[in-house]
Amino acid sequence: MSNRKVEAAVAQLAEPLAEQRGLVLLDVEYRREGGRWFLQCVVDREGGVTMDECAAFSEALDPVLEGVEGLAEDVVVEVMSPGLDRTLRNDREFAWFRGREVEVTTYRPVDGRRRFQGRLEGLEDGHVVVTDQEGIHRIPRDAVAKTQLQVRI
Repeated sequence: MSNRKVEAAVAQLAEPLAEQRGLVLLDVEYRREGGRWFLQCVVDREGGVTMDECAAFSEALDPVLEGVEGLAEDVVVEVMSPGLDRTLRNDREFAWFRGREVEVTTYRPVDGRRRFQGRLEGLEDGHVVVTDQEGIHRIPRDAVAKTQLQVRI
C-alpha cells in the first residue's frame, strides 16, 4: 500500500478522534527515515495546542491504528502542533491558517516574481491567494514550491 493511502486511512480514523477532543487534524505524514517508519499527525485548536493534549491524542490514537493496512508494526507515532513557521502542505492547512502571514516561493515567475510575502487569504479555484502592500496575488497552486508561515516578533 502506498504512503498516501496509509495517510488517508489514518486521517479517516484520526479526524473524528481529534474532533472529540476539540482538536483539528491538519496533516498526516507517513515516511521512512533512517530505516524506521514514522507517522506524524499534526493537530491544532484555536489558541494553540499543548504538549499534554498531543500526548493524550497520541495515546487515544495508538489502539485505533492497529487495523490500518500497510502501516508498519513498529511505526513511531508523533503527534505535534503545527509550529510557528510550518510549511503548509494541504488544503486543510491553507484554510486553517487563513489570515496568517506567509511567504510563498514559486517554481516559475508569477506576475514577474518568485517570492510573495503577505497575508494568506486561502485557496480559490486552484490558486493560493496572498495579499500584500501591492494588492492581491493569485498564485497557481501548481507553481507553488513552498508556502511557509512567518513568525512576527
